[in-house]
Amino acid sequence: MRAAPRSDLKDSSHTPDARAILVGVDFGLPHFDRTLEELGLLAHTAGLEAVGRMTCKRRAPDAALFVGSGKAQEIKDLAEHLGASEILFDQAISPGQQRNLERLLELPVTDRTFLILEIFAQRAQSHEGKLQVELARLQYLSTRLVRRWSHLERQRGGIGARGGPGETQIELDRRMITSSIVRTKEQLRKLQRQRSTQRRQRERNAAFKVSLIGYTNAGKSTLFNALVKARAYAADQLFATLDTTTRQMYLGDVGRSVSLSDTVGFIRDLPHGLVDAFKATLQETIDADVLLHVVDASNPNFPEQIAQVQAVLREIGAQDVPQILVFNKIDALASDAQPVRLEDSYEIDGLQCPRLFLSARALTGLQGLRDYLSRLAAAGRTEVLLPSSGDPQAAESDAALNA
Repeated sequence: MRAAPRSDLKDSSHTPDARAILVGVDFGLPHFDRTLEELGLLAHTAGLEAVGRMTCKRRAPDAALFVGSGKAQEIKDLAEHLGASEILFDQAISPGQQRNLERLLELPVTDRTFLILEIFAQRAQSHEGKLQVELARLQYLSTRLVRRWSHLERQRGGIGARGGPGETQIELDRRMITSSIVRTKEQLRKLQRQRSTQRRQRERNAAFKVSLIGYTNAGKSTLFNALVKARAYAADQLFATLDTTTRQMYLGDVGRSVSLSDTVGFIRDLPHGLVDAFKATLQETIDADVLLHVVDASNPNFPEQIAQVQAVLREIGAQDVPQILVFNKIDALASDAQPVRLEDSYEIDGLQCPRLFLSARALTGLQGLRDYLSRLAAAGRTEVLLPSSGDPQAAESDAALNA
């Protein structure tokens, strides 16, 4: 994540003592994270130690420095006092603002978008996942060429030339990135055709397709492993899983198997380039018969996280796929916040969705989920089964969770 001059587009790396100042700006928008908790988790995931946090309020971003000159000086003073090695913003900043801030602060400046891209680059394991991340990174970097890196100023126009400092090198870098984008997109198209062939094969086998979705670190991979006895990587961290994994889950009650897929987790302000690049992987979500929307019931911000997942589903065209809400991690709830019962309903965008409570780690409530999927698979349903609307016990469960 260093801002050192480079044109080879290799992954940046952090030194063991990389220390960051976290900065968030409140523009009056809903759900501003005043504690910068999620940004701190992202920083930790990327290998950074958050040594200081600073928030401020503004009506609009400052055109030159995003936070304004006074606040930028405060950030510089805090960084010098704490020995920080870089500055991390919770919002996306423009290439010009990033350049100006780095000149003033004399430290590398990174925004939330590039931090997420770097984490994805670190975590991608499959060939397809690596290509998807590289495409998103290339598209991001293509907007940040002009006079950003010092090596771009090593060439000047010759006699009679009107080109400014670095113009030739900028054009070379731009052509290099454009060629890499074209090449990466073609490789992804080939992999997408292969994946489409595999999906058609499953359709011929009349497989009932279930896809796990949810906010990152909601416990999707843990639930996936518990349901199919797989060994997919699962950890208490952001974006533990990037590559889609599909397994067959046998339902003894109906004597048939269903196809279960674990997908990448979503997050607030997920870079559009990543969503676009991962559409081939997320096609499993679009083509599913039903989505298991996994929610961290122990997170007090779960309503906002549900809303963020819904936003991504709309972006990829999967908003009409039936959903079952799976409120996970009930073992982490206090005794007075436990659900009244393990099955009720929850309203999303004005519609009632069935909701099941369980703990994938403690293996509590899994049989209820299996029974529910068995009923769906037996009927070959494309719509979910709802409890009676206006269930008072559902309201009681929500009241307990929100207490």
